[in-house]
Amino acid sequence: MLSLRGKRKAAFALMAFAVLAFCGAQSNAQAALLLEEPYGFFGTVNPTGHLAIYLRQVCAETPVKLRRCEAGEAGAVISRYQGIAGYDWVAIPLVPYLYSVESASAAPFRADRELVTQLRSRYREAHLLGLGENLPEGSLVRGGWTQLIGVAYERRIYAFRFETTPAQDDELIERLNAGPNRSHFQMFYNNCADFARTILNLYFPSVFKRSIFPDAAVTTPKQIACKLARYASKHPETDLTVLEIPQVPGYRRHSRTNKDIAESLTTTAYAPPLLLLSPYLAGGLLVDYFVRGRFHPLPKHPQVLSADNLTPLTGPTWAAQNPDSAGAQAPSAAASGSAETPATATVNFGLRGIKATHE
Repeated sequence: MLSLRGKRKAAFALMAFAVLAFCGAQSNAQAALLLEEPYGFFGTVNPTGHLAIYLRQVCAETPVKLRRCEAGEAGAVISRYQGIAGYDWVAIPLVPYLYSVESASAAPFRADRELVTQLRSRYREAHLLGLGENLPEGSLVRGGWTQLIGVAYERRIYAFRFETTPAQDDELIERLNAGPNRSHFQMFYNNCADFARTILNLYFPSVFKRSIFPDAAVTTPKQIACKLARYASKHPETDLTVLEIPQVPGYRRHSRTNKDIAESLTTTAYAPPLLLLSPYLAGGLLVDYFVRGRFHPLPKHPQVLSADNLTPLTGPTWAAQNPDSAGAQAPSAAASGSAETPATATVNFGLRGIKATHE
């Protein structure tokens, strides 16, 4: 029989173990809003950019079916896309989404057009044929499967990382798997930012709504990022951390800064003709831009990640808050194209199934 003191010690040890286990489970339930900069000619015409949601504990059973992640898996990126066989949203594991490769150690630190095309084609043949063998690549005015993988070759991305709970993640999985995954994409009122707004409202109920000002009731990526930053400033428990994922050089020119509607119309080539057509409207937009639209959600010096170390995004919360633990490229990686000891080498970033079923 244990003595009374021994029983107390045993009870205390069990309680401490339970608290640590609970905290560990909570710290691994995380998500991030991915604010992706505009690029190319379309990014000049429409400089709003793109939004996606990264979920640390939600993985892709197939590109159109979600499940809870298993040990060693690093979550998936979910977003609304146009031109993907009629689907409204698609889920892609994090590293393929960023670099078109299954292992972070295989991601190049510089890539030309030929290499990017090769990496994308290889991944599509291995994992995306279930979406349709004749799926279009995409063009200047229409999306396609190339927007699903290798995003970091096109543009710089900012990850607004925040805490979630397992129950919230489970609710998201249930809703998306049970709902009709059929596209009703509409650039102004059912776009990628509207999808992100809907997802974020599962985690922060009734926080993200359309705004008449500064975006004329059109949901834009910058607007959502600003609202998340403002909400987090009033709710420290959100534990918001902003991380930068640089654009891989060599494929495209540098992407541009995200702008909202008022900022786009008053600070670009749209301003002179708008002023001639309607001076009052132009003046109102300019005032609205100075009053509301100049808020920038990005810190001056966010922690910069690299392909060989995504731990601040995929690992526990403390990794994102300790700039000494990650973010710098290993010298050997710059020289040889891979790190000697990549931090993500033990993490599985791929799909469970080789081909997705067309559901």
